[in-house]
Amino acid sequence: MSVELAADLDTVAETSPLVNAITNDVTVNDVAQTILHWGGLPVMSDDEREVGDMVAGAQACLLNMGTVSGTGEATMIEAGESANDHGVPVIVDPVGVGATPTRDRVAERLVTELDVAIINGNYAEITALVGDEAEVRGVESIGEYSDIATTAVAAAQLFDTVVVASGETDIVATEDIAYEVSAGHSDMGSVVGTGCMLGGTVAAFAGAIDDTEHAALAGTVAFGLAGEAAANGDFGEVHGPASFNVSFKDSIAGLAGADTADAGRRIKEVFSTTEAWALAYRSLTNGRQQLKPSVDTAGS
Repeated sequence: MSVELAADLDTVAETSPLVNAITNDVTVNDVAQTILHWGGLPVMSDDEREVGDMVAGAQACLLNMGTVSGTGEATMIEAGESANDHGVPVIVDPVGVGATPTRDRVAERLVTELDVAIINGNYAEITALVGDEAEVRGVESIGEYSDIATTAVAAAQLFDTVVVASGETDIVATEDIAYEVSAGHSDMGSVVGTGCMLGGTVAAFAGAIDDTEHAALAGTVAFGLAGEAAANGDFGEVHGPASFNVSFKDSIAGLAGADTADAGRRIKEVFSTTEAWALAYRSLTNGRQQLKPSVDTAGS
């Protein structure tokens, strides 16, 4: 898929999508600022009494379970159901799935009870979602995930969605193809909440760009390029994590004015449907939801 990032950035800014983000207590301000700096309008309604009405008028709904609670679980389900009823794309960030049974149960509800447009998670979270072995410490991904492209396609098949798996090289996957997105910088890992900010980014793009696959790709590569620009000092000198965090937000706000001509070259297609189907079937036999074949692997 071809991505013309300059045009996509203009689309987000011109559309100014309203994004209702139910996110965690740690990064709520970072997520709101991220959505705003891309050109969106963030609203952080998390009250079950009003969230359905708020989401009904939004262009995207982000559900981030970073600091999950019983009330928060009910509110996210209410928001997601309202989004589904009104044709609003739902983006789920299953933070820490694989770390505790509670998070596993809540994540399972979100991705099976709701019609989810995009799942955004780190390598370990996406791996845990499909029932494969993952190493999660708190909400952080550890361990090696050499088959993450295959795993991401399997997750897309299982949950009929687009998947963004963030890590050293980000992966964007549909039911039959995965893309490697080679953009970003190691300094992004020095700041708490960049995964949540990526979720806010993807939500803003999904609220402005009708093609969900395109929105996920454009948002992911834009986020990585902003991280590179910040680390390179394009938006202010960086001395450490705190100054990088400020520069990163400035780079998000200023990326539309930067040279993004090589964004499309940062995206590489990876075909792995046969292997992904095997993993998806294994997840099904481990008790995951009923899976409908989406690709013809005969003769593969």
